Formats: sequence, structure tokens, C-alpha cells
Amino acid sequence: MADTGIAGKTAIVTGGGHGIGEAYCIALANEGAKVAVVDLDLPAAEQVAHTIEDIGGMAIALQTDVSSETSTREMAKQTAEKLGSVDILINNASIFEQVPMSRVGFMEVSVEEWDRLMAVNLKGPWLCARAVFPYMREQGKGKIINVSSGTIYGGNATRPHYVASKSGVVGLTRNLARELGEFGINVNCIVPGSTLTSDLPEGGDLGTRERAVSGRAIKRIQVPEDLVGTAVFLSSDASDFITGQLLTVDGGAVMR
Repeated sequence: MADTGIAGKTAIVTGGGHGIGEAYCIALANEGAKVAVVDLDLPAAEQVAHTIEDIGGMAIALQTDVSSETSTREMAKQTAEKLGSVDILINNASIFEQVPMSRVGFMEVSVEEWDRLMAVNLKGPWLCARAVFPYMREQGKGKIINVSSGTIYGGNATRPHYVASKSGVVGLTRNLARELGEFGINVNCIVPGSTLTSDLPEGGDLGTRERAVSGRAIKRIQVPEDLVGTAVFLSSDASDFITGQLLTVDGGAVMR
């Protein structure tokens, strides 16, 4: 294993119990990080934590509602107390498929669903960043990695609230990067393409993943393992002079 500077550090991954979040957790554990697997679905988080322990890593599972200030503060507190520090935060949790959203036009989205999706997808990363900031500031270093979506580039006629929330994550990333740089904290954003996970729920949109292939330079379905290298890089010492950036990982669907 190459020395990435991740070994011995502690990472929080929200939405870590499923899909891409699970892949981030295991990849960081394989780099030697201690991992707080954070999810609203506690049994799923516990299963990922057990998987990490089975491969010789250290992990804890935490049930957290990222839309709650109280819950996110407790998340950071428990991580620091049980794992010793808070060095890396991957803001991966969102309402999309495991927690489903409506796929309708902007006139059909209910106000209640709009507000709930914004509370998780946009307010959530803000609250989680606020929760971990005191720990990162005290140690003079930290990595915050937000997760947006390739839909921000072209929009989508049937998920206006999702695209708006993920566009907001980009603005939040840039603003936090400006504000937190003086404390040695890097803030960057991964922009995934349409990704097929092994736990696609019943009714999940497999067709969207298949149709995305035709627009890519690399002609295959994207899977979570395609994203973990970028997450590891942004968590590592190799990215210490990179902040406020979007790294698009979509097989060449968007080139800009």
C-alpha cells in the first residue's frame, strides 16, 4: 500500500450504509483509515462496519439524521470520542433512490417533498461541515468532500428539486473552500455520473444507467468502484493544495 497519509486518520462517511457510500467506507478502510459509517439506516451501517472489521479495519456505525443539527453534532462528537479524531468528511447522504424521491415536473413536486429533499441534500452537508469544523480547526487540517451529481450540467425535466439541491452543493463547496482554507481544511466536490449500485432498490431506475452509456467516451455502466479512487485522492495528502474544485467522474460524458 502506497503511503497516502490516510492511515490512522478518521473518516466520516454519511450515507455509508448503502451503495456508493459503502464503497467509500471500504476504500478508506483499505487505506488504513478508521471509519464512522453514518446512515439513517442503522442496520445497514452496522453491516458495513462489520465488513470493515472483517478485513482488519476499525469502524463504528452511527445512526444520524443529517438534516438535524443535534444529530450531526452528536455524530461528530461520537466519532471523535470513539475513534480519536475527525480528519475526513464525505458528505454522501442524499435523498435519491434508497430514500426515494418523486420523478415529476416542477409543477407536480409537493412543497413538503421539496423542503425535505433540500433539508437532506443541501442543508445536510452544511450541518455536517459545521459539526466537524471545530475538530478540524483544532488540529489544523481536514478534508471535506461533498458529492454533487452529473445532472447539474444539463438539468433533468423530472427531478427539479434534486438538481437544484445538487447545484447548491457546488456553491456550498466553493464557499466553504474560501472560508476554511486558512484553517488548513480542503473542501472539494465529486460529481458522479449515473451509477449502478448492487443494492438498487425495487423500482430503481436501471434503464437510466443503461441509457447513460451511449453518451460516454468510456462505453460501460458506471459502478461505485469508479468513484473511490477520486475519494481516496481527495482524502489524501496528495490533494493538500487542491480546494474548491469539482472532479467529474462520469466516463467522459461531460468534458468541461
